[in-house]
Amino acid sequence: MTIAHWPVDDRPREKLICKGPEALSDAELVAILFRTGIRGRSAVDLARDALAECGSLSGLLSAERDVFNVIPGLGDAKYAQLPAVLEMSRRALRETLDRGAALSSPHAVRDYLRLKLQGRAHEVFVAVFLDAQNRVLAVEELFRGTLTQTSVFPREIVKRALHFNAAAIIFAHNHPSGVAEPSRADEALTQTLKHTLALVDVKVLDHFVVGGDAAMSFAERGLL
Repeated sequence: MTIAHWPVDDRPREKLICKGPEALSDAELVAILFRTGIRGRSAVDLARDALAECGSLSGLLSAERDVFNVIPGLGDAKYAQLPAVLEMSRRALRETLDRGAALSSPHAVRDYLRLKLQGRAHEVFVAVFLDAQNRVLAVEELFRGTLTQTSVFPREIVKRALHFNAAAIIFAHNHPSGVAEPSRADEALTQTLKHTLALVDVKVLDHFVVGGDAAMSFAERGLL
């Protein structure tokens, strides 16, 4: 039976319109993006297949294109919709940051960095450069590393901070393992960057560690 033959209240699109997106399951939300199924398999069935193959919603959103080509009924057209949605979310959050002070919307900062870094196969180190009013001047990926570590060079960060005439910086990096907990090396690096940047009157406001769906804040943990 196709979704068109389901009771109206059970159809994902109508359910979203009547009850809001939070009322839908992960599979129902993905089905709305997929739009169509195949003979004998509804869009919800395909969404469940994709979620089962990838292990979770976050796993699906960060899945490689090849995964979609091995699941019957999926393919490039449906694959393309997911990174498009993610990129729209990133851009919307970046617009929120650009419109006001970063510290006035800490959740937007966290969500933007989480979406920017989650699902990366290698460690990436990002800096958000801020002016004296904590408005975003630039967001840059400064360093990329191996599967487990990134080499970060404080001198290069100082050069970029001076280039933007930044008054403050928020750092973020990801853990491909999916564990959003700082290592001893992360803590030592953060302290080194804090002291080095203080020499040129640039404050380190926070450092986020992104793993899976989570983003751990150094500032909230009292580690700055």
